[in-house]
Amino acid sequence: MRIVACLNGDRRPGAHPSLPVSVDQLVADAHAVVEAGATALHIHPRDPGGAESLEPSVVGTLMERIRADGPDVPVSLTTALSAESDPWRRYDLVQRWASPALPDSVSVNLHEAGSVDLVHLLGDRRVAVEAGVWTVEAARILVATEIEVSAVLVEPTQVAMEDALRNADAINALLDRARVRAPRLLHGADATAWPMLEVALDTGRDIRIGLEDTMRLPDGTEAFDNAALIEHAAGLASATA
Repeated sequence: MRIVACLNGDRRPGAHPSLPVSVDQLVADAHAVVEAGATALHIHPRDPGGAESLEPSVVGTLMERIRADGPDVPVSLTTALSAESDPWRRYDLVQRWASPALPDSVSVNLHEAGSVDLVHLLGDRRVAVEAGVWTVEAARILVATEIEVSAVLVEPTQVAMEDALRNADAINALLDRARVRAPRLLHGADATAWPMLEVALDTGRDIRIGLEDTMRLPDGTEAFDNAALIEHAAGLASATA
């Protein structure tokens, strides 16, 4: 089972005292979460001002440092439109990422404009794709296009747990009927982050947690940092195994 540490997401700098934004912070945080039990990293690259960015220079600098100084675990980057709102410019930026500093995988949200074209580009560049599936409609895109993905991220965004779980069940049912064999990771956000993580453990799915998804521990107290979140998740995973 994978335990993915999602280090920063699209949260603004300063949203949490320990949110890693700079390259130095991300490298240090990567070591901390792996020591706490993470087996993979998911990062939203940031420019020098702290904004999300898919610029080749930003991605290249981050990946070169992670490869040189970070832990030896797989690294996934975002391609969400929150990082670049123009899908055509996003395509161009990813096309210009330098080969020596490519990530192991990227997440692509299938409901976003230009997602299928981006998946094909990444396949040509031999970068694995984790399909972000937020809705049943996005799952239908995955099935209908027959795109090759290394994993499916089932990501219900509903605020209420009952609604989020109903959405996740519908997505998984469609993927099961279509015999999609790629491994699945299930996660929620904020109020649903920990309950959905427990559902994932109970159903044998991969899990993820980090300040991208929640800034609090299950008891409602603010987590000190990403490592504290991962440590708690790893403990739950060990207890479930």
